[in-house]
Amino acid sequence: MQPDAALPPELAPLSWLIGHWVGVGTGQYPTIGDFRFGQEVSFSTDGRPFLAYASRSWLLDDEGTRLRPLASESGFLRPRPDNHLEMQLSHPTGYAEIWYGRVEITGIEQAHITGARVELRTDLVARTQSAKEYVDGHRLYGLVEGRLLWTFDMAAMGQPLTNHLAATLHRLEDPA
Repeated sequence: MQPDAALPPELAPLSWLIGHWVGVGTGQYPTIGDFRFGQEVSFSTDGRPFLAYASRSWLLDDEGTRLRPLASESGFLRPRPDNHLEMQLSHPTGYAEIWYGRVEITGIEQAHITGARVELRTDLVARTQSAKEYVDGHRLYGLVEGRLLWTFDMAAMGQPLTNHLAATLHRLEDPA
């Protein structure tokens, strides 16, 4: 996606995220069985210097049929000086998180971002009394050959920081 002239300059390093993404991923963790999931993610702006973020996912069977909803989360990604980032996330399962990290542009062709990555780590994980234990997280998002690749490691349920989710998403084109 080309940076929009009306886009706040603070969002330029994140402009590659803006849009609606869909795809498939895998999940695993020492306390559960392996699974496949489908996911929809959106990053949007209303013209202010932050991105709104929303994600929802579904458990998939071997043929790719949606079996049931899995996770959803929403929040905001806020650029800070020197390519630093802040992210706030909320989950209906009783979690709220504060993440800090950086964005790195790895490729630009004709003023178009062709490669980039965002790396984030939790600074704070708050949970309700009924939420399962989850204490630490690490996320990596990357723009690779026009696809959004991401992975999520977590420390939860007495386990050390371990990979939990990974997916490859494709941008949906905006209707004309």
